[in-house]
Amino acid sequence: MTTVIPAPDANNEWRLSTPGSVDWERSPRPDAADKYFMVSTDGHAQEPKDLWATRMDDQYQDRLPGVIIGMKGQKFQKTEGFRNPLKLNDIKFEGQDLLRNKAGYTPEGRLADLAADGTDAEIIFPNKGLTMWATSDPDFSHAMCSVYNDWAWETFGPHGDQLIPMACIAPAALEDAIAEIQRCAELGFKGLQLPSKPIWGPPDHEALNYNLKEFDPLWAAICEVDLPVTFHISTGRDPRTSRSRGGAVINYAVHSLAQNIEPIANLCASGVAEQFPNLRFGSVEAGIGWVPWAIQAMDEAYLKHHWAVRPKLDLLPSEYFKRQGFATFQEDAAGLDLALRHDLVQNFMWANDYPHHEGSWPHSAEAIERTMGELDDLSRARILGLNAAEVFKIPIPERYLNFDDAKTSAEKIS
Repeated sequence: MTTVIPAPDANNEWRLSTPGSVDWERSPRPDAADKYFMVSTDGHAQEPKDLWATRMDDQYQDRLPGVIIGMKGQKFQKTEGFRNPLKLNDIKFEGQDLLRNKAGYTPEGRLADLAADGTDAEIIFPNKGLTMWATSDPDFSHAMCSVYNDWAWETFGPHGDQLIPMACIAPAALEDAIAEIQRCAELGFKGLQLPSKPIWGPPDHEALNYNLKEFDPLWAAICEVDLPVTFHISTGRDPRTSRSRGGAVINYAVHSLAQNIEPIANLCASGVAEQFPNLRFGSVEAGIGWVPWAIQAMDEAYLKHHWAVRPKLDLLPSEYFKRQGFATFQEDAAGLDLALRHDLVQNFMWANDYPHHEGSWPHSAEAIERTMGELDDLSRARILGLNAAEVFKIPIPERYLNFDDAKTSAEKIS
């Protein structure tokens, strides 16, 4: 199967802009003999529309997220944790925007699309299923996650070295969550997805959160199965918060991306990362430019507010992130500019966000050339694939092992 990429229209021509990479030791180009090993650490499944309706118990049927039709034929999104009804605009996509909208529905199609983009493997997250956590009912969330995990393994499990789904977990249903972690580990999942907040909703100091001791059994169970934890954006509270002028931009930057700082801070500052030194955890799709500032801010608070800080830690919060944390991005020139200066190359991972419009597919090579020219070859190799290979234990194909860094990573994985 070969993917045919239509020429970009006026709205997408910018995606072809590139300074090139002729002076690089290796190339991000799909057909290059000296191509980098590349792992997209954020792709999205295309779940069947009736996935949960056909597999969920009767008691949940009337609560499932979905689309309802109004009296005048308008479409509305019905989701328990979102403000309802949420009107859906009827957008007519064309060209590459339409291609992205229709992509990713079969494993074979995904593999062809990824190959056309130079991507060797991808970490897969839900798409419609990101609403599985949009409820304050942990049992309901757990039931939806379990259904998704069954489908994801049935669909992607046979392609597990290239199409790598994360097992979705509802942490507030603690006993069931631990059992689901163990079940998914036995199936062969290579990682876990938790929501950015364990209980859906706006910040509330009385609500459960990941810094509390109540979740110590969760971290212990995760360490026992030795799987990394991911926190994807828009899974802790409704990102559609601002309305009217600038709402689309404000909601994306402030209420979707920025809220992903919270779970990372919870683990680094609370003693969780110290207590569980083998716990690997990361932010997905929130970019990386915030990381140097956020970990510096945590250190500043720890040192300057010493009289109020508890618990006292053996290391600074930033050191726990550098030891155990990671963050993914699509295009983040600012974050990449800071990667070397702040010693974060080993913590950053590239993604093309296939097939979402926010991503770089099918022109990832150009995006990489636009943003990674200031990095050295070894740093590019780590960020484009080797970091992900080591964290998610992804086999590196033989064709890349003539490079010493890829060979070293492959030895660590084995």
